[in-house]
Amino acid sequence: MRAHLGDRLVVESPATGVTKRDGEIVGLHHADGTPPYDVRWSDNDKVTMVYPGPDAHVQHLEHGAAAPRSG
Repeated sequence: MRAHLGDRLVVESPATGVTKRDGEIVGLHHADGTPPYDVRWSDNDKVTMVYPGPDAHVQHLEHGAAAPRSG
């Protein structure tokens, strides 16, 4: 998984009836765009450092398309 500033991190829930969570990537810890990321969550506007799991994917700012899931 690789991201750029301004991309969106979307975390899907494996549980039925639970909504997904998304936020803007506002900080990178590695120059190559690999995790962890600082994410400003859309539901509460708080920024947290995130190590995305297998239920997460990046929506790139340039074209809004989801990046392929790795692993």
